[in-house]
Amino acid sequence: MEHTSNTDLRAQADAVLARLVGDASGAARLREDQWRAIEALVADRRRALVVQRTGWGKSAVYFVATSLLRAGGSGPTVIVSPLLALMRNQVEAAGRAGIHARTINSANTEEWEAVQAEIEAGDVDVLLVSPERLNNPDFRDQVLPKLSAATGLLVVDEAHCISDWGHDFRPDYRRLRTMLGDLPPGVPVLATTATANARVTADVAEQLGTGGTSDALVLRGPLDRESLSLGVLRLPDAAHRMAWLADHLDDLPGSGIVYTLTVAAAEEVTAFLRQRGHAVASYTGKTENAERQQAEDDLLANRVKALIATSALGMGFDKPDLGFVVHLGSPSSPIAYYQQVGRAGRGVAHAEVLLLPGKEDEAIWEYFASLAFPPEELVRRTLDVLARADGPLSLPALEPLVELRRSRLESMLKVLDVDGAVRRVKGGWIATGQPWSYDAER
Repeated sequence: MEHTSNTDLRAQADAVLARLVGDASGAARLREDQWRAIEALVADRRRALVVQRTGWGKSAVYFVATSLLRAGGSGPTVIVSPLLALMRNQVEAAGRAGIHARTINSANTEEWEAVQAEIEAGDVDVLLVSPERLNNPDFRDQVLPKLSAATGLLVVDEAHCISDWGHDFRPDYRRLRTMLGDLPPGVPVLATTATANARVTADVAEQLGTGGTSDALVLRGPLDRESLSLGVLRLPDAAHRMAWLADHLDDLPGSGIVYTLTVAAAEEVTAFLRQRGHAVASYTGKTENAERQQAEDDLLANRVKALIATSALGMGFDKPDLGFVVHLGSPSSPIAYYQQVGRAGRGVAHAEVLLLPGKEDEAIWEYFASLAFPPEELVRRTLDVLARADGPLSLPALEPLVELRRSRLESMLKVLDVDGAVRRVKGGWIATGQPWSYDAER
């Protein structure tokens, strides 16, 4: 495109941003680094990797790019997004800019057929898909090929999940390799994250085909957050930490999040604080979807002082005026800590971040680490069982044969699926017979 047309495109982009943020005056303007990403996607049809701090405005980039691409006749944007909280926030945000967004995830199976019909009719501007859908047999074999052929922009949100060097690796994200390979030439791709060190960034770039000699734009900004006031308070034990929190919760600004390391701790702290008269709610991986949404809504509307949460409440939850984040126990890595404290202080001048570490934290980290990828002997046993089976084996059928708990077994199978050693089909899992080597370093 010529410079003049890019100038016109910039004006159109700023107008979309104004609608997105609800600025009736039309005075809202994209920052230069945001515009560089949008220009690369829309004008140059390049691939871009954006590593920027939480609150930088990554979603503004892909919503503005979507609006401009759709106006030019491109197909819908597909956003691969890891958490339902993120999806709900973003569907609402897109609507403000006149962008019709729909989701396909585990919580709305009854809507899938209607959503697919809307996509085929050209009525959907943005489709948000959970990474787990990418390896669902029906979705993978029937929906994904058609979707890949029609996609106008592919967005990989929280792209650090694609890296097995990252703190939050999700094997399902590796399915994006297939989708990237099926995209027609010239379809732009945007990968975004706030938490990727140099090693993770390089791995993400390779996975997305944005490394090596490609002409991808990499935008990496500073990760400091001037609005956050960080502190550490050391107390003798969990009882003292809970007592301190009960005595000082009302002194913390606005409403916020109290993170715990385990589901049991979240439930215990919630019960204790309620007993002490505080309006709080629990939010963990065991919380039902409807209860999660209610808890998010209550925090957004300041009907509760805090959500007592595990890492289940993290990526994508957007409350600009969140006044504080407290950690009862240290997260297992600085990256995980940064990800969680990044919820606070996005739209306020000052927010409190407080860490209350415990002597037992390291033992908890070691326990969760022990639940990671199993030793080679157990992996080989699983592959042998699948190879000898007469047909697909479901998780309940496989679990007693290999002596692995279901959640750990499923995570292992997803990695093996990505590596090509097994495949998920209707009815369960099968061995492919492909050679496979155990990567001890990974």
